[in-house]
Amino acid sequence: MQRYQRRRRKSVAEINVVPYIDVMLVLLIIFMATAPVITQGVKVDLPQAEAEMMPEDTDKPVVASVDAEGRYFLDVGDNTEEAVDLYALATLVQNQLVATPNAPVVVKGDANVRYDAVIQLMATLKAAGVPSVGLMTQPES
Repeated sequence: MQRYQRRRRKSVAEINVVPYIDVMLVLLIIFMATAPVITQGVKVDLPQAEAEMMPEDTDKPVVASVDAEGRYFLDVGDNTEEAVDLYALATLVQNQLVATPNAPVVVKGDANVRYDAVIQLMATLKAAGVPSVGLMTQPES
């Protein structure tokens, strides 16, 4: 009688990477879905808690203002434009940037103005070609 002997299998010392590939694909899909949401918004230079004055050797700033009623104004040096709509303000800012391309552009908003009015102003400035928008603050007394 011949006896059948089982062959012993050699143990496999490899890592099964299929579950890791599944996890990586899920993470890739999550990042692809959330990336467009994260990058939306208007790029601004937010003021610091202890803001410093602008250096005196810079050009006169272009100040885009919005008052408590939501009216928009543009101050260029010593000249102040009357209340204008956003389209006219964009045109005025573009003309000013052609004349003085290095002039800083800042937003001066009333403390009681709606947040939407400030965001609309900042988006208009960005669409007008302003590379960087600063926010004007009142020094603490």
